[in-house]
Formats: sequence, structure tokens, C-alpha cells
Amino acid sequence: MSLLSALTTAILPVLSVAGVGFLLGRFREIDVDPLAAVTLYVLMPALVFHSLVTTPISGGTAATLFAGVGLFTVVMVVAAEGVGRFVGEQSPTLGSLVLSSTFPNAGNYGIPLSAFAFGAIGRSTAVLYIAAQSVLMYTLGVYVASRGASRSTRDAALTVFELPLVYAVVLAGLAQLLGVVPPADATAMRTLKLTGDSSIPVMLLLLGIQLANTTYGTAVSRTAPAVALKLFAAPVAALGVALAIGLDGTVGRVFVLECAMPAAVTPLMLTVEFGESGGAVSAAEYVSTAIMVTTLASVLTLTALIAVLTSGALL
Repeated sequence: MSLLSALTTAILPVLSVAGVGFLLGRFREIDVDPLAAVTLYVLMPALVFHSLVTTPISGGTAATLFAGVGLFTVVMVVAAEGVGRFVGEQSPTLGSLVLSSTFPNAGNYGIPLSAFAFGAIGRSTAVLYIAAQSVLMYTLGVYVASRGASRSTRDAALTVFELPLVYAVVLAGLAQLLGVVPPADATAMRTLKLTGDSSIPVMLLLLGIQLANTTYGTAVSRTAPAVALKLFAAPVAALGVALAIGLDGTVGRVFVLECAMPAAVTPLMLTVEFGESGGAVSAAEYVSTAIMVTTLASVLTLTALIAVLTSGALL
């Protein structure tokens, strides 16, 4: 796939829907909380369950993918922590740098883009990725966000057990193991597919609205290390992880693409809820600026990466 083809067939469809959300967020006061709740508790679990019970990805490959997500996350946390200390960042912005560099926007941005670039397998792989990352984000991510703060990291980490998508993964695995998955044309499966498919445009609209409401200012230059780690170091680290654990083919390529996504929005919520306050640049301002900058810059980096990945030159 050429650069122009990658831009027009994968990037622009995603950006066009997100752009509508951005304009909507700019000109209308939209409360994203109810929309986010519907996505998290209804649409995403349906997408996860349907994608997993119909995916051609084998259980062994899925387990390897989960291991890859965990290894990649650890590598990026260590690298970001080292870079942050080297450039002199201290708490609370050190934690913000680590969160912004480590966790990609694998859901709102990654699932639709993977689907456009790699089809059904791309979507299934992205769903598996976000399921694994969600567990890590609400455990390791909460710990990073709350270091030095008075909030209980143990209580905060228990949030992971409130996520319906975690149970959707478990139920999908049990359904396949017991052989009780309904036929694809069954009413239940068609209903699940309809509900799950609706999550993709809704997630893109949410991404655009969230970006429209993101505040940033003097932190742009300060976030340069996080931006460099997220957009350039992360894909290289992901490729190294994929090669090391034998994650190849379309699943391996989607894994690298997911890891290369811009900074996720969820760390901003974790920073606001569990992080410390204070400093010339607040932790929340740091994360929100990193989200904005990496999302804008990713139009170029992801276009180039998709062109390389679809060419078969890697994995």
C-alpha cells in the first residue's frame, strides 16, 4: 500500500468521523460522560464478545498477543521512566510522561484504523489488544498516576473488575471452549454485531469531542520527550517485541500499529482522579497536551507506518 493509499483508505475515513466530533465539540456543549458510559458498558462489550467468538485468530496466537501487550507495556514504562529522569522531570509530571508514552489510544482510534487498514482480522486483533491494555491501564497505569498521592492504589486498581469488556473476554472464551457459540446468522449474533459495529463511529465521535475539549498551552515543548517516545520509540519497541515472541503475519502487523497509536485519553482521567496537583505545568495539562500533539502528528507517522506494514516489508 502506497502512502497516498494508506492516507485515503485508512487514515482519512477515521479522521473524517473524528473531525465531525471535533466540530461538534467546538460549537456545541456536549456532555461526553453519558456517551462514554454507553460505549464502555454496552457497545464495547458487544463488539468485544462478537469479535472474539467469530475471530479466526487461534487461542495460541491470542495468548501470544496478550503476552506481547504486557511486554511492550513494561518496556515502555521502563524507557519512559529512564528518559523522564534523564531530562529532569519529577513527580507529578514524571508520571504523566510515563502514562502518555506507554498507553496508546488503541480503542477510539486504534480499533477503527486497524479495521480500515487490515479488515476483520485487524479489528479482532485490535479488540484483543484493548482488552489486554485495559487490565494493565487500570492496574499499572493507576499505580503510575497515583505515586506519591494519598489515594489508595489498591482500591483504585480494583476498578478493573468493574469493566464489562473484561467479562466479555472471559464469556467469549468460555463460549468457544464449551462450543456454545450461536451461528453467525442467529438473531442473537446479528444483534450483537449491530450493537458492536455501532461502537466504532461513536468512539471516533468521542475522540473528536474529547480533543475539542482538551486544554493545552505552555506544555507543548515540555511534552517533546513523551511525543518522541510515543510516536517513534513505541513502534520500534513493538517491532522488537513482536519479533522476540514470534508474533507475525497480520496479527503482528496490527500489534505494531496499535502500539504506535497516539497517547490515550484514559490516562488523563487517571491523572485527574489519582494524581498529584501542583507544579509549573500540572500533570493533567501535560497529559492533555501530549494527547493533542501526538494525535495531530500521528496523521503523518501512522500513514507511513501503515504503508510499510501493508507492504509486507516487516513481519
